Amino acid sequence: MSGVRTRMIQLSPAFLVIILDQITKLAVIRALRPYDAISVIPGFFNLVHVRNPGIAFGLLSQLGTAWSTLLLCAVTTAAIILLILWFTRLKDSDQRAAFALSLIIGGAVGNLIDRVRLGEVVDFLDFYVGSFHWPAFNVADSAVTVGTLWLALSILFNPSAKK
Repeated sequence: MSGVRTRMIQLSPAFLVIILDQITKLAVIRALRPYDAISVIPGFFNLVHVRNPGIAFGLLSQLGTAWSTLLLCAVTTAAIILLILWFTRLKDSDQRAAFALSLIIGGAVGNLIDRVRLGEVVDFLDFYVGSFHWPAFNVADSAVTVGTLWLALSILFNPSAKK
């Protein structure tokens, strides 16, 4: 029983990411029409409402068909299943990898919810300098990015994690 409880505690970041991601996206949908923007820090940061039918940074967004949405949902679901399998095989003591995988799982599920519900992902964080804009992203994207970097550093600097 202790192992199940430990795993549920280790997955709590995933649940928090999913909840925060969906709440922030709902707030954006309610507050902004698509393509509207609110300047938060002029010359650096806007809140926007954009929809991404593709994957990260708008890749594959030109496909824009029900088939591409179905394909992206299937690939994301498969990735989540593989991540969960990896997560369940971790040692209880491997807290760093568990935290990283939990963030990645939470982010993947957050964006999958959008894809299933809306056929696309809601992005709203827009950072820029001058005319250079980083592609808009959301809480789920941030969790996947931070989790991936955390996992890479955990593996790189923890010899036991390499096994």
